Amino acid sequence: PDVVVDFTTPAVIFKNAKTCIAHGINMVVGTTGLTAEQRHELHALALEKKTSIFIAPNFSIGAVLMMKLSTEVAPYLPDVEIIELHHNNKLDAPSGTAIMTADKIDEARKAAGAKPAPDKTHESLDGARGASVAGIPIHSVRLPGYVAHQQVLFGGYGELLTIRHDSIDRKSFMPGVILAVKKVSSRPGLVFGLENYL
Repeated sequence: PDVVVDFTTPAVIFKNAKTCIAHGINMVVGTTGLTAEQRHELHALALEKKTSIFIAPNFSIGAVLMMKLSTEVAPYLPDVEIIELHHNNKLDAPSGTAIMTADKIDEARKAAGAKPAPDKTHESLDGARGASVAGIPIHSVRLPGYVAHQQVLFGGYGELLTIRHDSIDRKSFMPGVILAVKKVSSRPGLVFGLENYL
């Protein structure tokens, strides 16, 4: 094959990717759960084999734009929380999209020298404020009926800004998958994030 598209599970993706790279096959990966170290190893292997591997936590164009808009807002409204909602068969929590959003917001805040206001809240029950990624609370909801949804809530003095994205059908991921399949061979090594192809 020219390209293998992998939407399997974190338990097998690293081995699958190494197998494809070893055979010189380009790969598009929608499975989250690879560590930064594993991604670095795959990047080196792909460069060595003159092969390309593309990984994205989210293939929805709207979700990628939500992340981009969030990084534009973060320097001006550095106080932020993320709520992500998915179906109850999703294997990970928080989602890769929520983690990537938090990391990008953190980078944007640091680059601008923007710091969130002191948070004096003390949890009376561990986890009440959600998980923390780069100091940003992420709340994960898993219920039947959802597909993939995320809200990025920014708070300022006397104002709130919410950036929300909703995938109401899995078809929303297909334009991004097709884009990745078409462009994966254009960059040897590992590329992480659909924004690199937009």
